[in-house]
Amino acid sequence: MTGLSGSGKSTLAIALDQKLNNLSMRSYILDGDNLRDGICSDLDFSLKDRSENLRRAAEISKLFVDAGIIVIVGLISPLYKDRAFAKSLFADDRFFEIYLSTSLENCEKRDVKGLYKKVRDGEIKNFTGIDSPYDIPKNPNLIIDTSVYNVDDCVDMIVNKINYALKIK
Repeated sequence: MTGLSGSGKSTLAIALDQKLNNLSMRSYILDGDNLRDGICSDLDFSLKDRSENLRRAAEISKLFVDAGIIVIVGLISPLYKDRAFAKSLFADDRFFEIYLSTSLENCEKRDVKGLYKKVRDGEIKNFTGIDSPYDIPKNPNLIIDTSVYNVDDCVDMIVNKINYALKIK
């Protein structure tokens, strides 16, 4: 899942993980926050380090997928080229790019971490969507505006996409 800070990536990842487990499907969440607390703790938020963060997440995800585990990745991943690299590691039916198209205005209203306020107050620089670029996905598998749909509806959309892919395999 890709989208601006506050678009709902972590919330949906947790709900999706619970739903998949209830369906007896093995899954694991790789979230930007938990990656930056460990394997990516040496990276900052420059575009170069964001690319490296996504590269590491993609390589870890590949290992999990090879083991038969559904990996739910929630990263801002602002650059198209980095998302294309991640996708290139997987078979077409094993990678779903889900774009959380929630508007900057709605993300800013949520601001659960207080990041947008810090950006507006000049405390944070190079913030994706404000003074650092975000390339809108060109052809995602699914587009969800989390300001329009509730969490359960969003999760159902994603599960339906996964089930459809598994049936046509």
